[in-house]
Formats: sequence, structure tokens, C-alpha cells
Amino acid sequence: MDAVSGLLDGPRARGAFLLRSILTPPWSMLIRDEAPLTLVAVVRGDGWIVPEEGEAARLTSGDVAIVRGPTPCTVADDPATAPQVVVHPGQRCTTPDGRELFAMTRWGVRTWGNGPDGRTVLLTGTYPVPGTVGKRLLDALPPLAVVRRESWDTPLVPLLAAEIVKDDPGQEAVLDRLLDLLLIAALREWFARPGAAAPAWYRAYADPVVGRALRMLHDDPARPWTVASLAAEVGMSRAALARRFTASVGEPPVSYLTGWRLALAADLLREPGATVGAVARRVGYGSSFALSAAFKRRYGVSPRRHVGAPEVAAGKSVPGRHRLSAPGTPSATASRVRP
Repeated sequence: MDAVSGLLDGPRARGAFLLRSILTPPWSMLIRDEAPLTLVAVVRGDGWIVPEEGEAARLTSGDVAIVRGPTPCTVADDPATAPQVVVHPGQRCTTPDGRELFAMTRWGVRTWGNGPDGRTVLLTGTYPVPGTVGKRLLDALPPLAVVRRESWDTPLVPLLAAEIVKDDPGQEAVLDRLLDLLLIAALREWFARPGAAAPAWYRAYADPVVGRALRMLHDDPARPWTVASLAAEVGMSRAALARRFTASVGEPPVSYLTGWRLALAADLLREPGATVGAVARRVGYGSSFALSAAFKRRYGVSPRRHVGAPEVAAGKSVPGRHRLSAPGTPSATASRVRP
């Protein structure tokens, strides 16, 4: 599993907030829900996204916007239209002066709007919890990334539009997976653009040697990898692989593997019924003590505290410690990952 595929695992879209909006101008929504990640897809019509920081972007039919939180943004028919609705954490909605909107006008399953025949139809999907694996990639995005319809040919927007209005058994799971797929496709398209500021490890997949090494580390993190064993697998000397890997990825193989294992552990610990011992074995640590020690060195909290620590879940730095997405720190000369 690579870090792009990792967006489909762990605490991804599970019961994500999904809404179809049918809108007639003038309309404007101020989004203050503090969500770490939101996708907005235009089914028909057009609109604007105005982030708190950065330039506004106009969206037309088929465009998909990836919005990184938790900073607010406004979605409107025109940047000059004053907000009519404010969306707060928990999807609580009020008027701009604070009056609760308990009965928003609905036009079907998961559908809201100011009229059934609005010229603009938007699909909004909000991820309530960020994952540590996905964060390694999402941190490379700007606050607002827009994938234009003309740059890709995807059936996912019309498919999500068709599924979002159904209320069949298991529909939430179907919608969660479709939202994940749309995110994955949009990210791949965004980072494939000329001049895209993709992370070094993401670009390194194009290297025939380093890309193969990365896939092996991602696919089997529990294996007791050493630089020598990894070099043997890719048919290169240990020194040559270490130099090439470090030049492409930005850190040595052992350091990268340590960071990958701990990022996986951070996500796996949030799985229902997960134990520190079971997670330790899955990510290549010999005991719960070894994982706990490494986890605390990296994130500043124990694995058990991580599960309920809001500052870790949000990817915020702990005073005196690394951020969740910080690279590993073991010595480049180490031959085996140490707990």
C-alpha cells in the first residue's frame, strides 16, 4: 500500500457529510465547520470558492475543488454576494447573525437548496477526521486546489451525483467509497500537472529503482528491512541505493520507513478494537513497548493518548516534539529500524 492508496484506509470517509445543493442566485455559504478536508464538485452551473487566505477560484460544470481546513471559506454565486448561511462544526447552520436554521429547505434525499430548479448543483463531501498517512500527501496541497474538467475525463462526478440521492441499504458506505475515489482521482490529476509541488517521495515513484523500493516498504512495513536487504531486492549495492533513495526522497531508506511505520500505526490505532500490541506487529515493531517508545519520541504522546488527543488527531505539533508529518530522524548509517 502506498500513501495514495492509504487515503482509502484508516479513518477516511466513514459517515462523511455529503450534500447536494440546488441553488439559484444570489446564494452564499460561509463554511466554518473546521473540517480538515472538503471536496466540492460542480454537477451543473457555476460558482466561486473564496478561501480566507489565497485567491478566489471560479468553478464550472465538472470542476472539483479540494479545500484544506480548518480555515474558513465561502462558496457563492459571486464573490461579492454576502453570506446567507454559516455552517459551523457538526454541520450546525445559522444565519450570519447567529439565528439557528433548524429546518433548512430540502428537495430530496441529502439535498438542500433555495429552489428545486436552481441553475447550479453542487456536491459537497466533508471528511471529519484526517488520517496521518493521508496527511503526508495532503500537506503538499495549497489551501485550495481546483481540478478543471478539461484536464481530466472522469465518470466519478456524475456517478456520485446519481448515488447521493439514493437511500438504499448500505448507501452511506457506497457514498463514502465514491468520495474516497473522487479524492484519489483528483489528487493524482493535481500532482500530475507540470510544475506541481508534489512531495519528493511521490515524485520518486517514477524512478525505476527508488519507486520499486518504496512500494516494497509500503506493501510490507512489518518485514525486518535493512538497507542491505532492500538493496538486494532491487539489485543494487547498499551504498548506491542509499545515495539514490536519499537524493530522490529527501531522507534515507531507514528514516523513511520509520516515519511510514509510525504514520500507519497512528491510523491503525484508531481502528475499532485496535490494540497497541496488534498494531505494533502489523507495522514492524516487536512489542507494544517498542512501538510506544518510538511513537512517543515522534509524536510526543503515547499511542493510547493519541487515540483521544485532539491535537494529534488534527496533526498539530506538540510542544517540543515533531509534527505528525515530520520526517524520520534515525541515522542514515543505521542498518535496521530501531524502536
